Amino acid sequence: MALKVVVMVVMSVAGCGKSTLARLLSRDLGCEAIEGDDFHSPASQRKMQQGIALDDADREPWLDTLGRTLAAGAQDLVVSCSALKRSYRERLRADVPDLKFVFIEIDPARAAQRVAARSGHLFPPSLVRSQFLALEPPRGEAGTLTVPSTDAPQAQADATLAWLCERSRRAAVGWSLT
Repeated sequence: MALKVVVMVVMSVAGCGKSTLARLLSRDLGCEAIEGDDFHSPASQRKMQQGIALDDADREPWLDTLGRTLAAGAQDLVVSCSALKRSYRERLRADVPDLKFVFIEIDPARAAQRVAARSGHLFPPSLVRSQFLALEPPRGEAGTLTVPSTDAPQAQADATLAWLCERSRRAAVGWSLT
């Protein structure tokens, strides 16, 4: 069964594997993957590089730009984006009502370890804690799937594709979707 156009955000805190999963999904869906961090303003990027956590005001223009980018796409698109708070996800859903989210669940120690192990990234390990403080997991939100960070990235991608196919199958026969 062919899937209709899929616009999806792979979300969670730094170090969870958002970019890796987004790339795998884009490969498997044959679509573009966008790195959400690339849409932060230069000022916000400097703040993060200096170990200063972004606040809601810093994220507003970033979310607006991402929302417009998501809405403009007529093709399948996968975006890696922290989308930490429900209000951030709702802001993106305002531009793309059927937007789907895949939440990679990870514990603080594992996230900090992963961020510390990478080099040359704009996000320093000192900011991981602030992301967990801001995080509002999307439990109970429509159009969301949770995958564990302990699963291999391809297993996460396979679970996501199965979820998308099931959603598409249910929509084709008129079942309600959650």
